[in-house]
Amino acid sequence: MRDHEAAADIAIWKEALFGAELLLLHASPIYYGLGVPRGDGSAVIVIPGFLGTDLYVTHLHSWLERIGYKPYLSGIGLNAECPNLLIRYRLAATVEKALKETGRKIHLIGHSLGGIIARSLAAQRPKDVASVITLGAPIRGTVLHPSILNAAQVVRSQILSQHSRGVSPDCYTPRCTCEFLGSLRCNMPSSVSETAIYTRDDGIVDWRYCRTGDRKDDFEVPGTHVGLVFNPSAYNVIAERLAQAISQA
Repeated sequence: MRDHEAAADIAIWKEALFGAELLLLHASPIYYGLGVPRGDGSAVIVIPGFLGTDLYVTHLHSWLERIGYKPYLSGIGLNAECPNLLIRYRLAATVEKALKETGRKIHLIGHSLGGIIARSLAAQRPKDVASVITLGAPIRGTVLHPSILNAAQVVRSQILSQHSRGVSPDCYTPRCTCEFLGSLRCNMPSSVSETAIYTRDDGIVDWRYCRTGDRKDDFEVPGTHVGLVFNPSAYNVIAERLAQAISQA
């Protein structure tokens, strides 16, 4: 399924409503750590989506700290680079830091493209990763709003121009043969707990491609694609699933 790429017939205008989710988050007891399972100090690395930076996921990062985890921002900078290079030269350093400071397996949370990066990293390093939670990540195929596909094409051109022979000619497409996509084509290791959170009102990604296909691991929430990182319903699922992954470790 990862070889599939197409334009999705979805309404991107809905994404303008993400601000309401941020307001609801600040009004929710969940955001203040009430009514959710507490963490055990495990490391959780949060990875932003396409064209996003760590600044975009700071609400999620600070919330994770409030409920008892040791969160880490990804350190990847702007997510507009070859994912293989992002993992190798930026994200790997954050992983090593988290492993060293906590002395145990880490958890990964990724929004959109960040979720795909998280799954690839987990497949490459199953001994270091306890769980992966994806937020609106098209893990089964790149089926996106046409404007996002066009933006991705611009980024791809920049990658090829900047790195020249350092990347595959098919970099940033489902046809790429790099380690990043190769690991995505494999099944997730059984030792890694997986959770996919999605919304049917997604105006960026076709929600049907954001599910694992296993009902026990797929969770639907109301809201927008952009707002998934501020979504109180998503936060509740994250807290429950992290606690479950810890109990199974």
